[in-house]
Amino acid sequence: MQGLNQPTVVTNDGVDANQLYIVDKGGKILIEQNGTLSNTPFLDITSRVGSDGSEQGLLGLVFHPDYKDNGYFFVDYTNRNGNTVIARFTANTDRTNADPSTFKQILTVNQPFANHNGGQLAFGPDGMLYIGMGDGGSQGDPNRNGQNTNVLLAKILRIDIDHGDPYAIPPDNPFADGTGGKPEVWDFGFRNPWRFSFDRQTHDLYVGDVGQAKWEEVDFIATGTKGGLNFGWNIMEGAHCYSPATNCNQNGLVLPVTETAHPANCAIIGGYVYRGAQYPTINGAYFFTDYCSGTVWAMTRDASGAWTTTQVIASPSSYAGYSSFGEDLAGELYITDLANGAVYHLVVAP
Repeated sequence: MQGLNQPTVVTNDGVDANQLYIVDKGGKILIEQNGTLSNTPFLDITSRVGSDGSEQGLLGLVFHPDYKDNGYFFVDYTNRNGNTVIARFTANTDRTNADPSTFKQILTVNQPFANHNGGQLAFGPDGMLYIGMGDGGSQGDPNRNGQNTNVLLAKILRIDIDHGDPYAIPPDNPFADGTGGKPEVWDFGFRNPWRFSFDRQTHDLYVGDVGQAKWEEVDFIATGTKGGLNFGWNIMEGAHCYSPATNCNQNGLVLPVTETAHPANCAIIGGYVYRGAQYPTINGAYFFTDYCSGTVWAMTRDASGAWTTTQVIASPSSYAGYSSFGEDLAGELYITDLANGAVYHLVVAP
């Protein structure tokens, strides 16, 4: 699909198999139905969204598991002051659009710099809302947020949006009582977990965490794993010492299951495990890409637990900048092209 502006997200609402929702960086959500893009935005909050920075804008969208009944959906964006806002909106009765006045703020996080804002939202199999937060930006994590559990930056957060006002803390969060860290924190030590996803079949969690300049990583969290894991930043970049550059203390750190060596500014774009029906030969493979080359990799794990990463798509000649993967209701995969203003369907060549 061509003719979009700057798509950052493509997803489904868990209800309509014929619809995709496409998020525009500037602050609009559009509906694509049976190959046709609606002329009227599903939601337009451009007046709220600050998108001047390359990593700012409307960055995340997820629909409530009971969206069919309650009409709730959640967005992640940077506001006009550059800070992260997690907000809930409510769709109209026939679910064709949402009035911006239904805005309900769930959470706001101050951002010290314009980059590393995170942006991913996902409901886990436990019904909790998971939120990806970058380390606050600049380079090298100057504020040491990665290893500070008393801040929300550089974390994956986990909150209960079905209880409390505006949310409750799940009692099994690692710092639920506020001792040793912020109650919302689930896992920490991330640089910028721009995109993460749950395998819809196994419920395992895959995280694409953006590296500093040399190493991009994919982290894996098996279903049922308790929170409180430390993924290493800024002690580690990928599986390599970063600060200090040698002989760093890796005790208690969770290292990535795969990493790719990249030149500077080649951010990883985490994807999804394929669980669609159209291409059974790739069932169970986790797909991811990067922003600067457009190369697509597939990652699989054998019965012994060993991981294999294979390049499956070389950089296309028309490539400009992939920003996200997404799933439709059936589990087919799509990729958003931020710079070319397009959404592509991932298919298996004959």
